[in-house]
Amino acid sequence: MDRLIYRKAAFLLFTSLASASGLAAGQNSTTFNVSIIIQANCTIAANNLTFPPQGVLSAAVASTSTLTVTCTNTTPYTVGLNAGTGTGNTETNRRMFGAVNTTASVGYQLFKADLTTNWGDATVAARVSGTGSGAAQTLTVNGSVPAQATPAPDTYSSTVTATVYF
Repeated sequence: MDRLIYRKAAFLLFTSLASASGLAAGQNSTTFNVSIIIQANCTIAANNLTFPPQGVLSAAVASTSTLTVTCTNTTPYTVGLNAGTGTGNTETNRRMFGAVNTTASVGYQLFKADLTTNWGDATVAARVSGTGSGAAQTLTVNGSVPAQATPAPDTYSSTVTATVYF
């Protein structure tokens, strides 16, 4: 009798283990492909460039800002900066206009890393170039307000558009 109980217990234990381990009477399998197409792409983000407050503009005032470009690995790109908002602005003669006195302006320039070459957008040569790594890359925008006749006190500004081409 003990042997019969032992055999029934062993059978129940085996049956329970077989069910718990997922053993089944049969099975079928198939395969499927997983794929993705990575296309050349870039994104760009910009931080504001703010010059420190000034009284008389008798000497040049410098400031910097950064752009962040993220492009797919090995993707060549260029980044251009337009002339900015304001009537008569050009990429070599940019001006910020007053908030109150909208006809008054302060001239400024934006330079590439060498601090002497104007950073523009009209031609590929006027832009800054690079190659994407798949990670964010930081580009420095160097701004300068040259010495000039000082307009009336006001807040002067312009909005520049940074464009990444790839």
